[in-house]
Amino acid sequence: MKIWGYQAAKGRSHGKKRVGRHLVAAFLIVAALPVLSGCYAHRDPYGPAPQATVAPREPITQVYFYPKSGQTPEQQSRDHYDCYNWAVKQTGFDPGQSAIPTDQRVRVVPMPPPGHDTVTFAIAGAVLGALIGGPRHAGGGAVIGATGGVMAGAASDAARAEAARQQDEAYAAEAAARQAELDQKALGFRRAMGACLEGRGYSVR
Repeated sequence: MKIWGYQAAKGRSHGKKRVGRHLVAAFLIVAALPVLSGCYAHRDPYGPAPQATVAPREPITQVYFYPKSGQTPEQQSRDHYDCYNWAVKQTGFDPGQSAIPTDQRVRVVPMPPPGHDTVTFAIAGAVLGALIGGPRHAGGGAVIGATGGVMAGAASDAARAEAARQQDEAYAAEAAARQAELDQKALGFRRAMGACLEGRGYSVR
């Protein structure tokens, strides 16, 4: 009876050690997930693109004129002012108030940052898996839960990044259309001002 009691006590001791090892393994997995996934969080497939150098574009409304009739500088300034206002009234476009910087850009960034859901879901899955696995299978349950959490979190991060990319493209298309419309109006303004100056005895280019 004493031998059996010793063996039973020894078995319980080994069982406690195994449970302890599983719990330690589960804890290490959960603790390591933020560190490991931190590397993933910086792998943004839709990260900021390198800034392209945009050559300065000459304003489409710039008008060069030469006084063919010997107009004085004062007369030139007055004619330029009058023709400017006339062109604004004719076209409804004022270059001084309608210009848009060529480098204006709206960029959509996923919030929270890429990798956030992968980290969160992995940790939650590991904890939940360890709890479901119980003391005997805490380590295995944590691994299974973390794996499932990583997959679900990665899918969520990818969906958010794709939505941000599509919205970014929509903003870019809208900006391009608006710029094209302004260019068309500016061209009409330039023609109107040129016609006015030519009518007042200037050579226009």
